[in-house]
Amino acid sequence: MGPDTVSPMTPPAATRTSARPSRPAFACSECGWTTSKWVGRCGECQEWGTVSESAGPTAGPRTAATSPARTPARPIDQIPVDAARAVPTGVAELDRVLGGGLVPGAVVLLAGEPGVGKSTLLLDVASIAAASGRTVLYVTGEESAGQVRLRAERIGALDPNLLLAAETDLGTVLGHIEATDPYLLVLDSVQTIASAQVEGGPGGVAQVKEVAGAIIAAAKGRDMPVLLVGHVTKDGSVAGPRTLEHLVDVVCQFEGDRHSSLRMVRAVKNRYGATDEVGCFELTETGIVGLADPSGLFLSHTVAETPGTCVTVTLEGRRPLPLEVQSLAVPTTLANPRRTTNGIDSSRVAMILAVMHRFAGLRAEQLDMYISTIGGLRVVEPSADLAIALAAASAVSHRPVSRGTVAIGEVGLSGDLRPVSALGRRLAEAARLGLRRAIVPQASFDALDQVPAGMTVLPAVHVAQAAELALGPADERTGAANR
Repeated sequence: MGPDTVSPMTPPAATRTSARPSRPAFACSECGWTTSKWVGRCGECQEWGTVSESAGPTAGPRTAATSPARTPARPIDQIPVDAARAVPTGVAELDRVLGGGLVPGAVVLLAGEPGVGKSTLLLDVASIAAASGRTVLYVTGEESAGQVRLRAERIGALDPNLLLAAETDLGTVLGHIEATDPYLLVLDSVQTIASAQVEGGPGGVAQVKEVAGAIIAAAKGRDMPVLLVGHVTKDGSVAGPRTLEHLVDVVCQFEGDRHSSLRMVRAVKNRYGATDEVGCFELTETGIVGLADPSGLFLSHTVAETPGTCVTVTLEGRRPLPLEVQSLAVPTTLANPRRTTNGIDSSRVAMILAVMHRFAGLRAEQLDMYISTIGGLRVVEPSADLAIALAAASAVSHRPVSRGTVAIGEVGLSGDLRPVSALGRRLAEAARLGLRRAIVPQASFDALDQVPAGMTVLPAVHVAQAAELALGPADERTGAANR
């Protein structure tokens, strides 16, 4: 047999397939990250002891069979949009975050800490929709039907069109959807529902994917908006596989401190609107109430000028929120003075105090410094740097910032004041609350189109200049501190 002859027992090269066995795969039960070998710590979510062996990938390529399209492709300008417009939920602050309301067929994931008020808010939304004469299905997997009924009585959410079911099986939930054909579905929570067709307990990676996929398919097929409640991990991110956030249309984060009545809802992902809007709520004994004007929660109501306080205006999304920063300086006998903060990043405060020490003559090396915000709001925006600096300087020098003054600006390590965004919107909110004097960065003032009526704006290029405008010359502040 010649070299060009192919043996009948040898398959052609084009038809040869490798018979290599599939390698074992290991997956993280928290986030779904996979690896070919076992490791003690997940490479994605950094959790320990969550990686275990799972079924390996199926070997060999697959070719999808073609099938006729159910609806032909059409020019984009001929696609109707009436069915895709948002319908208001009746809760104005939630509509602000969603971009106008719920879009038919949209799936919204609301995640937050336990006890923050997720179920209360969605039960309120469900009762408003049911009061309009439309059928709403509320499925709870964490509580009994009686517990949900008691909460509904407390917040005034009883309506015959609001149907309640306590289920944890996916097939039964889909059966309820088929039987009731609801306008709106609320599922509390997605991590408590399990499918009998998938191995693993509720909340696992495979179960969450299966449940979310089935609910999303039902929502899209019926043009039924769905509100899903999701758990969060220790660091505040959505629990379960990251694909859950990719599958849903909107991801909202519910934030709030257990010791404060303030709650905030912000959109992390939104296919139907912007992600820079924030909804403010107040959690009360009778339910959760939207706050169209939450400014009064973050300002004190004292009339007298008090050393150690300064007002600023931060931006939560596109909403300006006035905020009061308070500082207290007391002598210490410790070798390392305390630097205690509440609502402000401690590293940021340490940097600002160092800048004030170097460039503004702030002597706090023998003082314990306590710096806090009012109302439980956490400050993450750099525009509050100047207010923190002036509040600390005021506390050390015992000289109050004049009443009616607002300070807005980011402080650099060289002591320069950096520009901030949306200064006009911040000043307008400050003027609405009766603040008549503003200390702002020079660069932001130069780009300002219009100053609110009745307000005096004092631009500054350096933190030392801003401290002089707010508290007087450095020698006077030093003398006051020594008295």
